[in-house]
Amino acid sequence: MTRGVPALVAIVGPTAAGKTGAAVSLAEKTGGEIVSADSMQIWRGMDIGTAKPSPAERKRATFHLVDVADPGDDFSVAVFQQMAREAVAEIRARGKCAILAGGTGLYIRAVVDGLSFPPPPCTEVRERLRAEAESGGSGELLERLRAVDAAAAERLSPADTKRIIRAMEVFETTGRPISSFHEDDRRRRENTQWKLFGLEYSTEALAVRINERVDAMVREGLEQEVRALKERGLSRDSQAGRALGYSEMLACLDGECSLDEAVEAIKLNTRRFAKRQRTWFRADSRIAWIAAEGKSPDAIAEEILECLRG
Repeated sequence: MTRGVPALVAIVGPTAAGKTGAAVSLAEKTGGEIVSADSMQIWRGMDIGTAKPSPAERKRATFHLVDVADPGDDFSVAVFQQMAREAVAEIRARGKCAILAGGTGLYIRAVVDGLSFPPPPCTEVRERLRAEAESGGSGELLERLRAVDAAAAERLSPADTKRIIRAMEVFETTGRPISSFHEDDRRRRENTQWKLFGLEYSTEALAVRINERVDAMVREGLEQEVRALKERGLSRDSQAGRALGYSEMLACLDGECSLDEAVEAIKLNTRRFAKRQRTWFRADSRIAWIAAEGKSPDAIAEEILECLRG
């Protein structure tokens, strides 16, 4: 690991901001390895539409958590968190810098803040609680919640039946108030060892980068890639099939729109997604923002290194 560089570095920001390029350059300069935090790049065979690292980039740096699930699989943030923890531990055991790079905000927080996830839904308990709410009213269920988890009950109204049921379900299945998971998350957030950097562009410049990226994906064969995946069973009902670029192209292949209309929809939906990403990351005061517009990946990496050493 390069002298003066922390072991845990995250590069975040909206789609098309150049996170992969900056991460590759930083990995070369530090001898580090990259852990992808992109909820789309996990899928095998979904390469063009997810802007996965190119073969050239994979030769320059070691990537983890790319191509780790089949499109028909279910994949949760909790599964990602466990896999990322293992990858980071392996990287650090080799004495290298772990570079977390991606734009999936919840994936980033799952690793950086060590989010604790309540157990998955228990159908039997949930259905019983739903029946009790229907017969006795959600207000009565809220009072029961107040007796075991006052902090959670304080944030809920009697009309919020779904969240009341979930909070009661977590308590009944774990013996822990759901609010205790949130408190654990707060403590970990305050004590994180990660150094976070965000890549910043003007709205106009980012829109241009997004549109150019989508056009490049179409030239590289996005339609053919999605057609082949559809023949192997990919549908818009699946988790992978709802991914940006794939959902719109599947609609085109189903005859619901033209190719040009699908491409414009991908551009529009990607710009909207980028706006949500920026809002998410802007809420995190720990992120040091790098003005990336007009800078090469190498220049961005050098700027990050200066901040780390300073």
